[in-house]
This record gives sequence, structure tokens and C-alpha cells, in this order.
Amino acid sequence: MRILGITIPNNKHLDVGLTALYGIGISRSRKILKEVGIDPNLKADTLTVDQENAIRKVIETMSIEGALKREIASNVKRLKDIKAYRGIRHMRRLPVNGQRTKTNSRTIRGNVRKTMASGRRKESKT
Repeated sequence: MRILGITIPNNKHLDVGLTALYGIGISRSRKILKEVGIDPNLKADTLTVDQENAIRKVIETMSIEGALKREIASNVKRLKDIKAYRGIRHMRRLPVNGQRTKTNSRTIRGNVRKTMASGRRKESKT
């Protein structure tokens, strides 16, 4: 089954398989399946054409995949343009939601440290 160009995996239950779409998590996929009236434990390859079309119709009304990514990017751009605190954090590539930065967030800051075997330097044999 394909929705918006994304293949839904056949080997997983439908509620988990729908999370392959960007913007649909497990709770949203269960809400979709409850709205359509399909058992979430079914696999994608056991669906009828009518059931596939019903799921597709509900999902196409939501903003997911490319539209959602564009919306998020425009929200971040707006924050950067108005020089809001969160926008400045985005510009400086720092954590935005109040996380600590002294010890964590090394990867986003580019301060990745490699562990050493011991604090001693090897003696050179001269």
C-alpha cells in the first residue's frame, strides 16, 4: 500500500505501519484507524481497496510530509526573522527548549569528545 508516495510496510501492524509517514505518530495513526473503523492489528497487505481508499482520504485532509516540513521551516524562519529568543537559538545551533548546555548538547554544538584510555601519555623510547 502506498500513500503520498510512501510505501506502508506489509510486515507491521497498520497502526505502526502508518508511522512511516512524516507527521503521523502512533496515537494519530490509531485515531485515523478508529475514525475509518479498521482494526489496528491488521497488516497492510490484507486490506481491501475500499479500506485503503478510506485511509487515504482521511490522511490527505491532514498536513503531513512535504507540507508539514515546509510549515515547520517557515515557522523557524519567522522566529529567526523577528529575532525572537528561540530564533536566535536556532541561528546559533543551540538547544531551543531550555535544555542545559554545559554537559549535554555536545553533538549540536560540535564539541564531541573522544574518550581516552588513560590520562597518561605513552613514554617515547629514545
